[in-house]
Amino acid sequence: MTQLTVYRMPADGSGHGEVESTTRAYDEIADRLGSIGVRFARWPLAGELPADADGDAVLERYQEPLQALCDEGGYRSMDVVRMWPDHPQREAARQKFLQEHTHAEDEVRFFVEGSGLFSLHVGDRVHEILCEAGDLIGVPAGTPHWFDMGEAPRFTAIRLFTNPDGWVASFTGSDVADRFPRFDEVVGKAAEPARDGR
Repeated sequence: MTQLTVYRMPADGSGHGEVESTTRAYDEIADRLGSIGVRFARWPLAGELPADADGDAVLERYQEPLQALCDEGGYRSMDVVRMWPDHPQREAARQKFLQEHTHAEDEVRFFVEGSGLFSLHVGDRVHEILCEAGDLIGVPAGTPHWFDMGEAPRFTAIRLFTNPDGWVASFTGSDVADRFPRFDEVVGKAAEPARDGR
């Protein structure tokens, strides 16, 4: 299930600080992320994907909303990332995305199936968003962040780019991502009842 946890970083930059808030309420998530310039929306899903569906088949299912998004945001290319527990490149991909980095363009992702964990480092806070199928997230250019798919990933996501070269990252060299919970720990906790009852 979709969940946002906000951490306040300690003044000395050590550790991950204390949890400031946690919510699974869509409106709260959208409002809180909107306050830091992050786009967050829910799109209806177009049915279950066949196991052998390739990128073109995935894009075809979402052609209409994707075209509207491209027209709005000026995106010039898109691709599909599909990961599963025994994917031969899962560990290499995971390690690359786990390092804090930025992009010169917005990072826009729509989760078609499965889930993944985005962590956004904005000022003295880290916003950790557990995204699930149906979630659309747009991280503004220049925002330090990282992404974890877990040890046994299972997700399909459509990525949109203004740069025709696709995914290009600038790594910050910070170890901040190492100090925060990983996907598997967050998913385990998310399965527990929320403290606020949602």
